[in-house]
Amino acid sequence: MAKMITIACAKGYLWKKAVGFLHEQGFVFDNDLSESRQLSIIDQSGRIQLMKVRPWDVPVYIEEGAADMGVVGKDVLFEQQSDVMELLDLTFGDCRLVIAGPDELKDRYLFHNIRVATKYEFSTLQYFQNKSIRCIPIKLYGAMELAPMTGVADIICDLTATGQTLKENGLVEYDEVFYSTARLVANKVSMMTKYDDISMLYEGFSRCLNLS
Repeated sequence: MAKMITIACAKGYLWKKAVGFLHEQGFVFDNDLSESRQLSIIDQSGRIQLMKVRPWDVPVYIEEGAADMGVVGKDVLFEQQSDVMELLDLTFGDCRLVIAGPDELKDRYLFHNIRVATKYEFSTLQYFQNKSIRCIPIKLYGAMELAPMTGVADIICDLTATGQTLKENGLVEYDEVFYSTARLVANKVSMMTKYDDISMLYEGFSRCLNLS
């Protein structure tokens, strides 16, 4: 007998893509929660429960066993060093974590104690440690591009998809930290207790990607 699988998914674009993939696998939901304040829904067959959460919370729900599976960006998994099983690169939601700042610093930003505005503190520290540079991360959660302009930081480390926001705020890209796409992940215990059902969904997502 099939067991219900709970899937935590990041709000926004990843949510819409994940729901589309589930529709392709034959799962039908009575409501579209994309713009709704409702945070969870069960499909008509009673086999899938979808929970809509913030991107940074997805790994937490999976690690704690509140969700069996999840759809979340690789950037979040790396930054949080999440203890989950990464099953599949879903290839959508692509973006890059980059180092950027004023043009005049582009060729001389690798100096000790450089101040870097970022939400990705772990990733930033790793990047500069790999270059044997001591940096000072300054934790911000939005409007990162303002930091160099206002003197809060020298440069930034942030996600970009097209680079347009950087350009519009007078910043240039220095280097790429890593490339990120959405990943299908699973709780380690659920992989043992609900292996058949999780495997079925894994295969379904793979077919949607024309991987099998």
